[in-house]
Amino acid sequence: MTSKITYSSTASDKTSKKKSTNGTVFNLVDKNDPYRLLKLGIWAYFFLLIFEGALRKWFLPGLSGPLLLIRDPLALWLVILCWKKGLLPKTSYLSIMVLIGILGIFTAMLFGHGSLPVAIYGARILLIHFPFMFVIGRIFNHNDVVKLGKLTLCMAIPVAVLIALQFYSPQSAWVNRGVGGDMNGSGFSGALGYFRPSGTFSFTNGNTLFFSFVACLIIYFWISAQNINKIILLGATTALVVAIPLSISRSLFFQVGVSLIFTMVAISRKPKYFGRMLVALAGGFLAIAILSNASFFQTATEVFNHRFESANKAEGGVEGVFLDRYLGGLLRSVSGPSELPFFGYGLGMGTNVGSVLLSGGRTFLIAEGEWGRLIGELGLLMGLAVILIRLGICLKLVQACYQRITHGDLLPWILLSFGLLLVAQAQWAQPTALGFSTFVGGLMIASLKSPLTRRLHI
Repeated sequence: MTSKITYSSTASDKTSKKKSTNGTVFNLVDKNDPYRLLKLGIWAYFFLLIFEGALRKWFLPGLSGPLLLIRDPLALWLVILCWKKGLLPKTSYLSIMVLIGILGIFTAMLFGHGSLPVAIYGARILLIHFPFMFVIGRIFNHNDVVKLGKLTLCMAIPVAVLIALQFYSPQSAWVNRGVGGDMNGSGFSGALGYFRPSGTFSFTNGNTLFFSFVACLIIYFWISAQNINKIILLGATTALVVAIPLSISRSLFFQVGVSLIFTMVAISRKPKYFGRMLVALAGGFLAIAILSNASFFQTATEVFNHRFESANKAEGGVEGVFLDRYLGGLLRSVSGPSELPFFGYGLGMGTNVGSVLLSGGRTFLIAEGEWGRLIGELGLLMGLAVILIRLGICLKLVQACYQRITHGDLLPWILLSFGLLLVAQAQWAQPTALGFSTFVGGLMIASLKSPLTRRLHI
């Protein structure tokens, strides 16, 4: 499937040329920016993505149900506003995905589970959040992404302190309170009696996704020429080093490794960044050396190592983890049950909300893997179409981001190290994963719109 996504230089981009990104990160949007309202809406989506879980767990637990969808009305409003202004790109990716979302509602009602609320809940992924990715890419530009990155590094430091408190506190403690004020806690099984912390998110995967994003930004700011407060950068680097064992997450560990591999590829094309990369690695090793003498870090490292070794042994080693989670996901989704209906079991049935509405409990009614869920919900034809669209976008992004390396712009490529698998395989049925996939996908597109870029072809 081929498609072209074209973005032209806008007044917003021209304004950004006159503004330096070296100013305070708290000046989110210039007051003279013609897209000020839209950009503020995107910033609001970002803050809700980060703190939605905090609202559902600690501050408004009685509204935990409605707050699950708190980003949806905002994203829908921004999509409609951009559509009315003619700002949405004309791309077959977007057109086909919206068409599948609409058809999916009808096929779910006529040939699937027959529940309109479940079908609409599933369709919102394709009709709201997927288009919103293009809204971000259209309204934000390179400077906006850099500004958001600086603020994210500031946020990483207190979040690391929070997950340290969660790691060493019992699940009954306030910091570990679950969604809706659940006294059983929000932690997930880890190792040696310790639980994986959830940070400000509803579930532990949000914490992993957040620090995976932070890792990309830390690498970028270490090796780029951006003017950033070095104390904040060192603090964020330390926060990441602490977060890896505290999270008890192999996914975070692997993601940092993937980002480093992508960085080495970039440096092979632009050797002038090699010295800065050595400085970044030295900063990381220095943080590890200092923290290794702290008992809290030693305990977390011991727990993480135990979890890492036991889980790898159970799943057949590191190679087995990658083959099963990534390559195996597609093979199993295509070679699923032969009795799968042509139009699937119905859009939304594979989500947690859909399973609760249809069966009364949270369970995987279709498949745990994302690609298996898509084919199970939509059938082989439409399910594969959604998968191919996601892979097609990823292929275009790889090409565009790699080309930016030759122009000395590493931000798109380093963001790609995190966003590539996220856009291709993230579990969009899970709201936090959907939010990060949408947002980071949009940031990758926006980062390609440097102040020197008039037109962008993806």
